[in-house]
Amino acid sequence: MKNTMCSTMMTNSKGFLRKYFLEGQKLEEKQKVALETLPDDAPFLTKLLVRHRRLVGILLPLIFFETLWWAQAIRHDYFSYFPDRYLLTITMIFGASVAGMTSEGGGAVAFPVMTLALNIKPAVARDFSLMIQSCGMTAAAFTIFWMQIKLEKHSLVFCSSGAAAGMIFGLEVVDSLLSPPQKKLGFVCIWFSFAFALFLLNREHKRKTFDQIPQFGAWKAAILLAVGFMGGIFSAIAGSGVDICSFSVLSLLFRVSEKVSTPTSIVLMAINTCIGFYWRAMMTDTGVEEDTWGYLIVCVPVVVIFAPLGSIISSHFHRQVLAALVYLLDTIALVTAFVVIPLTLELGILSGCLLLGGFVIFFLMSKAGQRLLLLHDEKNNNRSEDFPETQEKQEKQEVV
Repeated sequence: MKNTMCSTMMTNSKGFLRKYFLEGQKLEEKQKVALETLPDDAPFLTKLLVRHRRLVGILLPLIFFETLWWAQAIRHDYFSYFPDRYLLTITMIFGASVAGMTSEGGGAVAFPVMTLALNIKPAVARDFSLMIQSCGMTAAAFTIFWMQIKLEKHSLVFCSSGAAAGMIFGLEVVDSLLSPPQKKLGFVCIWFSFAFALFLLNREHKRKTFDQIPQFGAWKAAILLAVGFMGGIFSAIAGSGVDICSFSVLSLLFRVSEKVSTPTSIVLMAINTCIGFYWRAMMTDTGVEEDTWGYLIVCVPVVVIFAPLGSIISSHFHRQVLAALVYLLDTIALVTAFVVIPLTLELGILSGCLLLGGFVIFFLMSKAGQRLLLLHDEKNNNRSEDFPETQEKQEKQEVV
């Protein structure tokens, strides 16, 4: 009896792990074909670049950044920065892993930790988030491209365009209008609302998702531009935002699978954070905050390891696991903010309005996504009556 129970538990555990943590990567068709048709007697270099792409994809950005960092560290004694700043180095091991694994960039961890736990100015935390992500997120983005993991290319083009304008507008106009407590609470409240809306959406078991935005057109391009613009503003305030904004509209409205929208958001944030870093450093009168450079120095050698590693690990996870990581991070950030920040009546009302307003917006977005899905299915059903072969081909691209 005991042996039977143990055997059943082991089988169930293996099935659970295989389903949620070893589901496999969504790769481009070209890479799938290359793996399937790789001959046993292929040259060593060919085997390395096809069968071991993930290892090469991590090592190339790692070697590039680490070589540059160690050359500078030895010459300018960067090691003297660590005794006073090592806590942030430890934090960014986790932050970089999160950046590579979820739609929330390293700034989503760095900003609340620096402002709430370490009591660092939001301006310093924002600049640090942009600067460190220009290293870690670009390393992760390189790995994603190298591995030929599926991306939503419409989002890359249109969200990036809107985000560039939003980043500049946010840095030049919006940032100076908000107080530090408002920035801290605004960041955690809005994204907790999104996490809650995503939780409600994922209660629909076996919901239909897509690998790309179905029936892409001009109005969907306009939505991506607008979402990118808003995300750029959020990134200008907190160092992170366009990644979560793009992830939200792809997941809730257009029903793109989290296994596609997550790497897409990582690449988007890599592009946007480089634009933000450049604008802050080169185009503003004050430049980046002086204290930020010291924090950057002690974190670069760890983020360029763990961000690409996180992107590889998460590409094997089930979309529900990726969503659960978003729930957990946003809940921890919200609770920490309410514990650490002294709440006045004004801040309490602001937080309540942001939570309620954010939830309503994301909930309506989810409902609109359901409506779009029904319209999409109706169109496909009508088309299948006349073109059954075309319908069968489209259904192969859908992920249930």
